[in-house]
Amino acid sequence: MVTAQAQFPGQAPPTIPVVQPKVQTVSDYLEVTGNAAAVNQVKLIARVVGFLDQLHFADGVLVKKGDLLVTIQQDQYKAQLQQAQAQLQLQQAALLYARTEVGRYTALLKRDAATQVDVDHWNFEQHSAEANILAAQAQVALAQLNLSYTEIRAPFDGQMGRHLVDPGNVVGGNGQEAALADITQLDPIYVVANISLQQGLQIRANLDQRRLTLDELHKIPVEAALQDETGYPHQGTIEYVAPAIDQATGTLLVRGLMRNPNRTLLPGAFVKIRLPMGKVVQSALLVPDRALQEDQGGRYLLVLNRDNVVQQRYVQLGELIGDLRVIASGLKPDDRVVTGELWRASPGTKVTPQLTSIGG
Repeated sequence: MVTAQAQFPGQAPPTIPVVQPKVQTVSDYLEVTGNAAAVNQVKLIARVVGFLDQLHFADGVLVKKGDLLVTIQQDQYKAQLQQAQAQLQLQQAALLYARTEVGRYTALLKRDAATQVDVDHWNFEQHSAEANILAAQAQVALAQLNLSYTEIRAPFDGQMGRHLVDPGNVVGGNGQEAALADITQLDPIYVVANISLQQGLQIRANLDQRRLTLDELHKIPVEAALQDETGYPHQGTIEYVAPAIDQATGTLLVRGLMRNPNRTLLPGAFVKIRLPMGKVVQSALLVPDRALQEDQGGRYLLVLNRDNVVQQRYVQLGELIGDLRVIASGLKPDDRVVTGELWRASPGTKVTPQLTSIGG
């Protein structure tokens, strides 16, 4: 090791780049592994009996809410609707005739040209026709509903899976509930993680033992990344926290909701999830992560004293924020930290500092 005293007389001290710690407010984060999950995943099932007439989608295609996906044979359901509409018209005609007869026989009764029995009969016919119209209207509504079931449409924006039944097969018969296909919503998407009881208690402690309201919960950010992604490029908010600890695993389920417009996250994929711990450090000290070194004593930084002599300083580390590392203890705001030419900055060496700034 070359010390300040061992340097050759007249030799200029090496120029070494140094920085002063960056001071900023940071939050504590919890990093866990979880997985992505679909917000909605629906199996398309025939609700009426008939031949599967036509598929209007290709396997794996993206669809919009309301897009026509499947058509089931419609002929019989159109005929049933026409039959119900005809019955409605018949009952409407019967009502019109009964009202006319009620008026006629009521006038005849006043002239003693008809009996009360005749008037009562046509009053009954009128009320009966009114009831029959209600029944006929219900049959029309049922026929229209059954006809609408012959067209299966996308319940939301999503991606189709592969079709499971080919055209020409009879579907929906004998209580059959076999899926014709499935559709999955990919945007937005859930990210789900299970945190330990200790981690959950730590978060509660940071929040002064306070449970958040639902509105407050929905404002808490959550970040995620696939295993091969750098940083946490996917952002969202907490959507749900289980009200109780799972007795089988001793963990608490936390679920976040985030946009996924490019469908980068797929249901079932393992993801890295970062959750805020609820603790905020107002004046945290950050230095470039590349300045850290390690030996048997732990992680340390090289700093300069007031005489520009390099000293070794062991530190406690906080979280990594981009290229900067939070130093939890062992560093002061006015310290000058060596960030380059580390091989020339041995402890005890006198150097010429070249002060640079920390970006970001």
